[in-house]
Amino acid sequence: MPRKKIAARLSPIHGNGVFATEAIRKGERIVRYKGKLRTHDEVDEAYGEIDENGHTFLFTLNDEYVVDANIDGGIARWINHSCKPNCEAVIEENDKGKRHKDKVFIEAIRDIKPGEELTYNYGIVLDEPHTAKAKKLWACLCGSRNCTGTMLQPKR
Repeated sequence: MPRKKIAARLSPIHGNGVFATEAIRKGERIVRYKGKLRTHDEVDEAYGEIDENGHTFLFTLNDEYVVDANIDGGIARWINHSCKPNCEAVIEENDKGKRHKDKVFIEAIRDIKPGEELTYNYGIVLDEPHTAKAKKLWACLCGSRNCTGTMLQPKR
């Protein structure tokens, strides 16, 4: 991976954000999403009793593991959601099938100019109904012309 061309600072979208400090080319791998590797059961035990607040540093890696950026998280945890993202999260599966060795990387899906905020679609899918309360809890603040108003993805 090339040297980091990014920095974290306050975002007009929400809280902290990550911004390009140099030009980033389409297809470039920018940063790894880091944190403590935990099972889904461990995450449920740690956070299950906490009321949802629409803010998460949990990234589902696969059906066995979650990356918990609340613990040992890197700069990628500050990348905000957008309905018109300039990046995407790419899961790199371990070539020997060791699920605990899978990794998440953030890659540019278009050229990004210096000073531009990095964003990707969080792709949040809930098992429960998408009620008005849930949509408000997971509200999108990206401000893009085609903003859906929520980070929740349509049910498949």
